Amino acid sequence: QVQFVESGGGLVQPGGSLRLSCVASGSLFRVKGWYRQAPGKPRELVATIGSDGSTNYLNSVKGRFTISRDNAKNTVYLQMNSLEPEDTAVYLCYAQTWRGSNFWGQGTQVTVSS
Repeated sequence: QVQFVESGGGLVQPGGSLRLSCVASGSLFRVKGWYRQAPGKPRELVATIGSDGSTNYLNSVKGRFTISRDNAKNTVYLQMNSLEPEDTAVYLCYAQTWRGSNFWGQGTQVTVSS
């Protein structure tokens, strides 16, 4: 069982920035990251960060988003810059345990609109 506390979502104008935070209960995780779900579109993996600090990004957010983690706080962050309307979605915190189980939070809404 993993519980998430997600925050940082909101309404921002195109070109603006937001920083998402997620505190995940439990011990250290192998992988943490963020998915997003837009209406009528499949859920997609936005970014991940491994226990060694390695990162992966969705192509459309490369150069704009930065994922980081603070293991001491069980927290993962997603810094989102140069936001576009296409980034509008519910962003869900993700964690994979060392046992190989995957968990998602309920999500925080990000809306990019003028």
